Amino acid sequence: MILEENSDSLELKDYTERAYLDYSMYVINDRALPFVGDGLKPVQRRIIYAMQRLGITHQSKYAKSARTIGEVIGKYHPHGETACYESMVVMAQPFSYRYPLIDGQGNWGATDEPKSFAAQRYTESRLTKIAALLFTEIQQGTVDFIPNFDGTLQEPITLPAQAPFLLMNGCTGIAVGMATDILPHNLRSVINACITLLSSPSITTEELLEIIEGPDFPTGGIITSSREELLTMYETGQGSVRCRARYEYNDGEIIVTELPYQSSPARILEQIAQQMQAKKLPYLEDIRDESDHENPTRLVLVPRSNRVEVDRLMHHLFATTDLERSFRWNFNVIGLNSRPKVFSLKEFLKEWLQYRKIVVRRRLTYRIEQIDRRIEIINGLLIAHLNIDEVLQIVREEEQPKLVLIQRFNLTEIQANAILDLRIRQLSRLEHVKLSEEKAMLAAERVEKSKVLNSPRGLNSLIRQELRQVLDSYSDDRKTDLDHSATAALAYTETDLVTKEPVTVVLSERGWIRVRKGHEEDISQQLNYREGDSCLISLQARMNEQCIFFDNLGRTYTLPIATLPSAKGYGEPLTKHLSPPSGSQFIGLASTAAPEMIVSNSHGEGFRLPITDAITQMKGGKSVVILEESRELLQPVIAPKNGLLALITQSGRLLVIRVNDVPIRKKGKGVRLISLPKKDLFEETDRLCFSRGVDDTTKLVLYSGKRKKIFRHQDLADYLGNRGTRGRFLPKGFRKVEKVDLE
Repeated sequence: MILEENSDSLELKDYTERAYLDYSMYVINDRALPFVGDGLKPVQRRIIYAMQRLGITHQSKYAKSARTIGEVIGKYHPHGETACYESMVVMAQPFSYRYPLIDGQGNWGATDEPKSFAAQRYTESRLTKIAALLFTEIQQGTVDFIPNFDGTLQEPITLPAQAPFLLMNGCTGIAVGMATDILPHNLRSVINACITLLSSPSITTEELLEIIEGPDFPTGGIITSSREELLTMYETGQGSVRCRARYEYNDGEIIVTELPYQSSPARILEQIAQQMQAKKLPYLEDIRDESDHENPTRLVLVPRSNRVEVDRLMHHLFATTDLERSFRWNFNVIGLNSRPKVFSLKEFLKEWLQYRKIVVRRRLTYRIEQIDRRIEIINGLLIAHLNIDEVLQIVREEEQPKLVLIQRFNLTEIQANAILDLRIRQLSRLEHVKLSEEKAMLAAERVEKSKVLNSPRGLNSLIRQELRQVLDSYSDDRKTDLDHSATAALAYTETDLVTKEPVTVVLSERGWIRVRKGHEEDISQQLNYREGDSCLISLQARMNEQCIFFDNLGRTYTLPIATLPSAKGYGEPLTKHLSPPSGSQFIGLASTAAPEMIVSNSHGEGFRLPITDAITQMKGGKSVVILEESRELLQPVIAPKNGLLALITQSGRLLVIRVNDVPIRKKGKGVRLISLPKKDLFEETDRLCFSRGVDDTTKLVLYSGKRKKIFRHQDLADYLGNRGTRGRFLPKGFRKVEKVDLE
């Protein structure tokens, strides 16, 4: 139990709960969250007030930052000087504040490293011109003052802001159990929204959004959030905003000129470089930072060629780097009732305008009180002028002239003091005329200000007029554009990241695979093979395609060409990547660029296989050809569109049929392509040895020993027949075909 004054005891649970709540409210109100009126946290307010008291305004010389910080922590904010100085730095950074309140000289940090600023003993600072909107009216009775931490001085509870700085500059803060994240906006948009709300109190948030448009970041960029997302954010006080970099394409280079808010150019280049090193971004050749004083942001990205789709590349970078970022919106603010609340846009503007009305009323009331005091003094002085001889006699002869003057002329103490403070030269007739004129002017001013003070419409009119004056002095254009129709950023898939460069895939007799760049002739003959191995088949393809392998059991297997080993060595066995069944032997390959393949067996049976039906993700492959006993699968060939299929038997017969006559099957044993003589009911005496697809651009080349015979497309017409017939014998000397090629 805790002993407490005027009580016997206090439960520890109750004590800790109360202490924690007290601490929470202190952090919320006095440290972490901004006030709706001036948009400042206590430390920021004290920095501005201290600089104003020191006279370090935009009209004065720069002063050492250490002087300001010493003044602040010594008189108003008894906390760490480092934290206090960091708060000052943020208000001076043009990339952090849309409208900086501190004008700094020296190193105040950079977008690459906002905390790389110099120590306070090196930098100099003064208030900016726009910061004057925070304190110009402070001596006009507009705000209350309270004792500072040691009771020796007075400090303002808030500053009489003439513009809603909280929405203009934004704010972030973490309190106990709550936080705030407010994004900066354009002054012109915000002031115009306030003026419109004053004239039309029933205006909706959706209509206000037409004026506000959205956040306006000091670093520019493009907001890609939809209008519906922004509307929800402003209506609820919570949400997020997406902003991406601005870029242009010029002379084969992508130049990034604006970055999202709080993004580091060095960090972005590092993120891109990591992808390039990991070979996950093959479309970029070089990146460099050309930022300088004239071009604060200039990141240059060099694509590998002019065939690279620049917009698609940038969308990938938007999705994978800080070239696009999402910013949280949590409009949690200390309201006029000194309590935190999550405001909608309209609620905030109404609350700020209410605060502004309080400030203007107090200013008008203060001025009227000043006028009344001055008129009171003038009335006393006029009495003295009318009775100057008697007044002079009383002053010369009486021991207590003030009391005598008060009793003789029915004066107040203030009037009597003013008369006694008169100088001789102020007793002239001219001074009497000036006093009469001043009294008339003050009376007229009092009537005018009283009318405004007592008329809600007149008060609104005055506030609108003053807001327009702020617009005339500080209005600027938006830096951040909005593109509600922008497509969402999408990263490259693994397939997208593979280039379309030409390659040749080489499969050896023993099932070793490798890939070599280019489409050179006889590339397979230029490679070295392991002892006892040689080239089985080569395929010209593209790196971004997939390769389909066929084995002698009628199964297909699929691997991305980009994952196959290079041709620098002997390659790798396919069994390292695939898991074929026992007895399997790879006999052919194709790429996914081919629409159809023709598969056939030694008994002259076959069909057209759509390449999509041959694709599989299973390492064990997929069965597509059913092979009956004694049948051997031939090397599959590409089916040329509207082309011909040449079938060559062991006995030297050639049958040419139309590809379109071969039926399409997803799986099966096929149909009779060529008729073979039978030894008995189950066994043919001849066998099909070769099949090749031929179109009008290729030639069929047959090799028999050292001899070679070339069949042009028109030459094959002599062997053209119907599917399932026997075909004709080749010329003598070519009836033992050992090899078939296409040219």
